[in-house]
Amino acid sequence: MPKSKRDKKVSLTQTKKKGLDLKKKLCEDIHTCIEKYANIFTFSVQNMRNSKLKDVRQEWSHSRFFFGKNKVMTLALGRGPEDEFRPGLHKIGRKLHGQTGILFTNKTEPEVVRWFSEFVELEFARAGNIASQTVTAVAGPLLAFTHDIEPQLRRLGLPTSLEKGVVTLMKDHIVCEKGKPLTPEQAQILKLFGYKMAQFYLTIELMWSSGGKVKSFTKKKVERSLPSSIRITPVSRDGNEVTCHVVEEDEEEIEAD
Repeated sequence: MPKSKRDKKVSLTQTKKKGLDLKKKLCEDIHTCIEKYANIFTFSVQNMRNSKLKDVRQEWSHSRFFFGKNKVMTLALGRGPEDEFRPGLHKIGRKLHGQTGILFTNKTEPEVVRWFSEFVELEFARAGNIASQTVTAVAGPLLAFTHDIEPQLRRLGLPTSLEKGVVTLMKDHIVCEKGKPLTPEQAQILKLFGYKMAQFYLTIELMWSSGGKVKSFTKKKVERSLPSSIRITPVSRDGNEVTCHVVEEDEEEIEAD
């Protein structure tokens, strides 16, 4: 068989290394922000979602966020009193580990603390997350689904069948139990049913001001209060968005998107 003209070999030795340049650029950007903004805050992220963090960045477009590359950011701030860029900044660097980032802003401490203490958004839970509620799928027709999805629902463990072309849950099914980690199948069922259990939010941990003063904050749980046990049924679909009908156990009926 003749060799394809599109089958070309590319030597990886011809590629340019950008790692060091990117690290230097990040350090320069951080130093510029230190000069430009009056306050620096460290924050931790719960149930990280890139799209949600992007929304926060847009809301705070007057400020600057850095998230990721913690070792490089620590190097830019200073790993100790002897090499810190400004007095006290090495204490900020020590906080950068895991899902932690930096916020540079000219907003005051009360404005920042108030906004982030009130900000929390629901998101779909992922496999491995601890279920914050016991969720039961209610028996009956699942009007949000077309007939072709029924085999997938059965593979996920739901007792479903087609009744005159309508996907029907034959009996009540406990999707997950409060306090137990979600399996991939359970997380997928919750997503298909349109029920968001996880909560995305940022927690302010430390503040550095241009005068060199460093202040720490007590972590406050800002999660919304959710009923411990609910019953759900997907009732409609708009594109990829499923509206879920939610009933709290022994409570009045409520709606959830």
